[in-house]
Amino acid sequence: MFTTIKNTMPMSVWYMLISALGFALMAACVKEVSGLGIPVLEIVAARAIVSGIISYADIKRKKISLWGHNKVLLIARGTVGSFALMFVYYAVTTLPLAEATVLQYLHPVFTAVLALYFLKETIQRSTIACIVISLLGLFIIIQPNLQLDSVVQYPWISIGAGVLGAFGSAVAYIIIKKLTKTDDSSVIIFYFPLVALPISMIMLGSDFVMPSLAATGLLILVGIFTQVGQVGLTKALHSADANKATAYAYVQVLFSVFIGWAYFSEVPMATTIIGGGLIMVGALINVFWKR
Repeated sequence: MFTTIKNTMPMSVWYMLISALGFALMAACVKEVSGLGIPVLEIVAARAIVSGIISYADIKRKKISLWGHNKVLLIARGTVGSFALMFVYYAVTTLPLAEATVLQYLHPVFTAVLALYFLKETIQRSTIACIVISLLGLFIIIQPNLQLDSVVQYPWISIGAGVLGAFGSAVAYIIIKKLTKTDDSSVIIFYFPLVALPISMIMLGSDFVMPSLAATGLLILVGIFTQVGQVGLTKALHSADANKATAYAYVQVLFSVFIGWAYFSEVPMATTIIGGGLIMVGALINVFWKR
C-alpha cells in the first residue's frame, strides 16, 4: 500500500511533506525555548548560526561557489526571509502552536497571486478551490477573536505578525523559484543565515540572554529542523510550480496540532478543528484533483 501511495504522488509532494514536518518540529522547539526566556531575535540568530554551518558544509561537499550567481536576488531572499521569520517566530511564541501554524498558511494564497504576476504561472482550478476553502477555514479559526463574549481571544498583534510572516514567506518563495534557475539549492539556503545573522544581532542589541544548557540544545534543534524544512521546501519548489508545490505544505497544520496537544497540552478549540479540517480538505482537493 505504501509503495502504491509513493508511486502515485510526485516527488514535489514528498519533499514538501518532509519540509512540513521539519518546520512543525522547529516551531515546537521555538515555542519551548521562548518559554525558557530566550528573546525571539536571539532565536533567529541562533537558527542562522546552525543553518549557516550546515549550509556551508554542504556547499563545500558539493565543491561549488559559495557566493552563487544572482547575488542581488540571493541577498533579497535572505533579507525578506529574515523579517518574515521574525514575524513567524513572534506569532509562534505568543499564540497556541496550532493557531500560529494555521496563520502561516496564508502564504499559499499570497504565493499563488504573486506567482501569477511575477512568474507568469497559471492558477489551476484545483488551486483556486484550495485557496477558497482554506481561507474559509482560516476565517473560522479566528472567530473567537471576532466575538466580544468569547472566553479565549488572541492578541491582534500576534495575528498580524502571523499574516505578515505568511506574506513575507510567499515573497521569499517567489524569489526562491526564480533562483532555482540560476543557483544551487544549498547556496540559496546559505544566503538566508548569511543575511539573517547580522540583522538579528543588530536588532537584538543588549537584550541578549545567556542560554542554559537545555536552551542551547533547543536552539541547536531549531537550526537542524529548519535545515530539514528548508531543503525539502527548496527541492519541492524546484520540482513543481510555486503555487502548486506550496499548497501541499498544509499537512504541517496536522503536525502542529498533534505536537501542541501531545507536548504543550494545548487542546484545539472547536473552531480550530473545523477550520483546520477545511484547510486539509482544500489541500487534498489540490493534491488529488487530477487523480
